[in-house]
Amino acid sequence: MKFKRLLIIENDSTLKTALFRALTKTGYSVTTAASKSEALTWLGSQTEWDAILLDLKLPDGNGIQLLSEIRNKNAWLPVIILTETISIEEAVEITQKGAFNILTKPFHFEDVTHNLNAAIAATEKKPQINPEPNLSLSPEETPLSSSISVSPLTTTQIAIKRMGIIGQSSEIQQVLDLSLRVADSDATILIQGESGTGKELIARAIHQLSPRKDFPFIAINCGAIPSELLESELFGHVKGAFTGAISNRVGRFEMADGGVLFLDEIGDMSPSLQVKILRALQERSFEPVGSAKSIQVNVQVIAATHVNLEKAVMEGKFREDLYYRLNVIPIAIPALRERKSDIPLLIQYFINNFTQKRKSQLAGFSNEALESLMHYPWPGNIRELENLIERLTIIKGKGLIELKDLPPKYHAKTTTPETALGTAKPTTEFDLPLMGLDFNSAVDQFENNLIIKALEKTGWNRNQAAILLRLNRTTLVEKMKKKGLRPPEEMAALTDNT
Repeated sequence: MKFKRLLIIENDSTLKTALFRALTKTGYSVTTAASKSEALTWLGSQTEWDAILLDLKLPDGNGIQLLSEIRNKNAWLPVIILTETISIEEAVEITQKGAFNILTKPFHFEDVTHNLNAAIAATEKKPQINPEPNLSLSPEETPLSSSISVSPLTTTQIAIKRMGIIGQSSEIQQVLDLSLRVADSDATILIQGESGTGKELIARAIHQLSPRKDFPFIAINCGAIPSELLESELFGHVKGAFTGAISNRVGRFEMADGGVLFLDEIGDMSPSLQVKILRALQERSFEPVGSAKSIQVNVQVIAATHVNLEKAVMEGKFREDLYYRLNVIPIAIPALRERKSDIPLLIQYFINNFTQKRKSQLAGFSNEALESLMHYPWPGNIRELENLIERLTIIKGKGLIELKDLPPKYHAKTTTPETALGTAKPTTEFDLPLMGLDFNSAVDQFENNLIIKALEKTGWNRNQAAILLRLNRTTLVEKMKKKGLRPPEEMAALTDNT
């Protein structure tokens, strides 16, 4: 087995040694450098590097400058930036120069290995790149051509970018990695996330990457159609089935035969219709309204909702058996406030997109305006950001968008580098009692508090809480069972029973 050659360029000797030892144990052939000059010596050698970890602050030069020199020598070599603090301008510049990702210190070792594995895997596929004609992108077709990483794109990655899924944060990369892995499966997929996070984009990307891509992708918003009409929309009806049914009508299930049926906002579906959806999923057949004849279909169902279905099940608002039938492969989409490092990329994407459509001449955002947007919580997520950029494109038309051009609600009252980039670290400060404390009990209580905070923030959605804590969902569930952590309503029910 060939070891992957990794060059670590890190000024902090303690961190450099820790990374060297940990990554060597995982199978990397690691070389370290503590300065720009030492790094250039190694880069000028005959060694073929597979990846680079690069510290921004070096004793004899700037890491961004070194990144440019690396890019000039090898445009495909993946570089992951390590830094304690970073300005918005630096983040944008680093992204433009093609860094694979930016990790802020202190980081989890799992983040390093995850990014290295993803970067190297993408690079290894470069010689096989031969995109289909309908997936190839010219610079004119790629609004983010000046902003996205220049890491090599596989056919699947090109398809994802063509769908408008923009982001290099670890949070969205985990979603995209999972989407790539499940695309070949026919299993039912449940996408959960707040409104405006791009659930349908993910569903369409999975369809485009799947063997069903040449068959229909049929979408229906279950929350936008009255319940008395939704059954007919889904299953169709025969002539005379009800008043106004003057002819036969094909339903969405039948339209999607061979392809994908996307059931958006399935959490808003009435209980009576949930029963019929469950049967259609189990039997792969259904009867149109007013007909006794069953129709067999070969359909993959991808459902999406902004509702916490686990909580809805406990409240009796959603069928438990349907939830487990849908939740075969869960995908949790992070809110925009949880992936704020992607905001500059998304802004650049939307600016390029709308300026091309409307032939406006926006030059971008001032530092003050951009910093204010980074601090805003984005309750409407990416859809809200897109609407704001479109509005500014129409109203401003040209030039640089200043803070005064933003609607008042987007004016940040206080902004720090940590909150602006979404990298604020939890405080670990506390008073140590004079009489001391039990270390194991204190650590256990701190862990309990972290888990409960994450669960409360996500409405006790285990998938999203696991993402916040950077844990596997199964690990989080096991910890909850071991510690006896349950939602307040469950604890109240237990108390009432006793």
